[in-house]
Amino acid sequence: MQAPTLLDLPPGPEQPRAAQALQWITRPREFLLRQRERFGDVFTIDFIDGEPLVVLADPADVRTVFTGGAALMHAGEANRLLEPIVGSRSILLLDEGEHLRQRRLLLPAFHGERLRGHVAIMREATAREVDTWRAGERLAVLGRMQAITLEVIMRAVFGVEEGLELERLRDLVRRMLTLTTDWSQLLLTFLAGPGSPRVVARRRAALAPLDEELGRIVAERRAAPDVAVRGDVLSLLLCARDDDGMPLGDGELRDELVTLLLAGHETTASTLAWCLERLTRHPQALARVTAEARSGADELPYADAAIQETLRLRSVLPIVVRRITAPVVVGQGRFHLPAGTRVAPSILLVHLRPDLYPEPLEFRPERFLDGAPRTYTWIPFGGGLRRCVGAAFAQLEMREVLRETLARVELEPLGGDERITRRALTLVPRRGARVRVVRRVEPAEPSRRRRRSGRYRPPGWPPSSQSPSAPIRARRGSSRSASPTGSRRSS
Repeated sequence: MQAPTLLDLPPGPEQPRAAQALQWITRPREFLLRQRERFGDVFTIDFIDGEPLVVLADPADVRTVFTGGAALMHAGEANRLLEPIVGSRSILLLDEGEHLRQRRLLLPAFHGERLRGHVAIMREATAREVDTWRAGERLAVLGRMQAITLEVIMRAVFGVEEGLELERLRDLVRRMLTLTTDWSQLLLTFLAGPGSPRVVARRRAALAPLDEELGRIVAERRAAPDVAVRGDVLSLLLCARDDDGMPLGDGELRDELVTLLLAGHETTASTLAWCLERLTRHPQALARVTAEARSGADELPYADAAIQETLRLRSVLPIVVRRITAPVVVGQGRFHLPAGTRVAPSILLVHLRPDLYPEPLEFRPERFLDGAPRTYTWIPFGGGLRRCVGAAFAQLEMREVLRETLARVELEPLGGDERITRRALTLVPRRGARVRVVRRVEPAEPSRRRRRSGRYRPPGWPPSSQSPSAPIRARRGSSRSASPTGSRRSS
């Protein structure tokens, strides 16, 4: 399908592509806000990869994209630049029937009792990290949150516990994440294309050791006698079956595991860092979240609101992208986009609309205390059939990490508000969210002491009615199985 030219699309900045690319890389929020102020809720940028991108900032147009059928809105085709890292069988790169099959196989592992079974891992991983912080210590919490979310993935997703195996996998994953969060490497992929020999060679050198280790883990787990009663995501996926009784192949498993590493580690850690950065600079909000964290209550409404407000105000991903396969009308009927156009609902611009969020640049968790955000006005996890399968997992993890952190330490900010900077695809605090540990607090609940040995099994596993990894079968035509029950990052 031939991509349209700038002449076929809504107006946008007339600067050379290099100048637009520089602004997109260095000041993405300011760049997008400036174009909206000048051109309105629909504008075209000459994107860094050489193909135009139509940015959408009106919730009505976002709804058009998110409710468009799978045959009309191709996300996989639009995200092809990620293929050198996540692989061609990643859910991020699949469209239509293949995407729906993969989605139905993945979703059950991230919802219901299976999801709640990972709470202990989230709490223990946080306690393990925060227990190393000392009163008076100055630290950048972004790196500390990355350590926590990585351990959660190692244990909850891969089912890998302490010891040499965990350390080996952690080291390989960190090397892979260094590659994927290096902007120069992503820029090379943009400019040279995902199939260029140089890109392919660098990707193979960085990922080959991790791929080998993942292959070994998958093979051992597939042969394990207890695979059907384990609660980790890998075991659940190994036992999942589609309508035809077919499991995920080794290649599919590899690509989905790498996708979960990228989507579940970097974005969640960045949001947690932003949340602590915002809270420490708003003492009243910090006091309310801290009081909830130390109350021992199961529900933390203000903490949840603070996380939702962070996801609104500090969008870790500024846009999601689709390629339309047939003409689409946007901008209240003003613009007719031809087939082949790439459209980008802007998470960032929708979240900063003053008509939706008065004084949108202010951090106010109270906005979300009266109920869930309205559909298409709060979209940190994308929407529709491409809504992130791990949304509920991510939000639960953020709540539990926030709970455990603030139950153990009092924090204060170092310096003023941190500016937004780019870490490859994600937007993070420029100084890593710098804070100082004021003092340590002994947790009130002894049941939260971190685990020291033994393989973790979530409480109540396996359920009496069915083992946790009993075959999961995707139901054709079931809308319930095709959309998540939780809420987040677009797949």
